[in-house]
Amino acid sequence: MLRKIASFTINHDLLTPGMYVSRVDGDCVTYDLRLKTPNAGDYLAVPAMHTLEHLVATFVRSSDWSDQVIYFGPMGCRTGCYLILRDAVSREDALTLVKDAFAFAADYQGEIPGTNRIECGNYLEHNLPGAREEAARYVQVLENCTVDTMVYPA
Repeated sequence: MLRKIASFTINHDLLTPGMYVSRVDGDCVTYDLRLKTPNAGDYLAVPAMHTLEHLVATFVRSSDWSDQVIYFGPMGCRTGCYLILRDAVSREDALTLVKDAFAFAADYQGEIPGTNRIECGNYLEHNLPGAREEAARYVQVLENCTVDTMVYPA
């Protein structure tokens, strides 16, 4: 029998855009970077989400915390992304890293990292203006996030 995974136990009808601690597994902390309200009909467009993935992943893996980054990538439901960091990164530093990463994406100009045929399995499906727009919206959401608000609503 299949077990229900932890992320399916969260009441998605209560989630709003923000940054949440999703789970802690040993020394790894998974952050739920929720850009969209679940089940509200407004989702990340795939090309913009793909570009956000390239920009934010490149930023966090180039940051001072690069050795502590395990994973960054989009949610299949297209309402956000997951960032997995080692617990050596404090919640405050994780929030700062995410704020800086999305501010970088919101202001990014130039060639999207990793977007040639050799580097990306779907190199033609990107949208920099869309990614910048989504990142800018999320930067505004993050202004209201604190370590104390990183808890899923009950």
